[in-house]
Amino acid sequence: MNLHLSGKKAVVTGASQGLGRAITKELALEGVEVLAVAREEAALQEMKEEVIRAGGIAPQLLSQDFTAADGPQKIADAAFDRLKQVDILVNNAGRSQALDVIGSDEAWEASLTLDFTQHRRLTQLILPHFMERKEGVILNLASTYELRSVNASAVAKASLIVWAKQLASQLAPYGIRVNSIQPGIIDSAQIRRLFPGEERKKFAEREIPMGDFGKPEDIANMATFLVSPRAAYVTGTVAVVDGGMRRYAF
Repeated sequence: MNLHLSGKKAVVTGASQGLGRAITKELALEGVEVLAVAREEAALQEMKEEVIRAGGIAPQLLSQDFTAADGPQKIADAAFDRLKQVDILVNNAGRSQALDVIGSDEAWEASLTLDFTQHRRLTQLILPHFMERKEGVILNLASTYELRSVNASAVAKASLIVWAKQLASQLAPYGIRVNSIQPGIIDSAQIRRLFPGEERKKFAEREIPMGDFGKPEDIANMATFLVSPRAAYVTGTVAVVDGGMRRYAF
């Protein structure tokens, strides 16, 4: 299926590893020129070389601390300077932050800044461009899954989803779509530490109907569809990609 993405321009935050890396690669393989943003320059360069080897459009790289006070402004400036226009914004950057029931103010503020506030600020810097052109797509990556213990990142990402739904309603008349993805447990270095050896197999057999953790590519495939013109009538939704782990009935 042709997703009609060739020639589009995108910004992806947290692009050097995990979901952001997979999304950047998949978009590039579909012919999208991506401004790939992350802190680690070496990891970004490695990702770029991987994309080129796979036959994708070489991404533009921006080494930038997303949490810096001027981070969103620098990203927006670089996007318009290098890409000239932006068609797609993927708000992906984030980091899990488990806390005790009484967590420190510093930890809460750090997660809210990384997982909500900076995404809001970057989006608001891109939005006038979208509104003027009467087109654009925003995609938010939410929390990995619904937790049963306090995690500041999950709270902040939930805020991102609510805000996205509000934006979707108000921006639809401008031809702008806003969606979110809620990943399940996706195979990564962090997840392997949490579920070593047989723990992974036991958890997956007990909790995931499809029997194993997902791959970053599973999220990237959904992301690529949602930002494409093939999803032209999809906005304000939260797409769950979790192998059936979420329980809708008991």
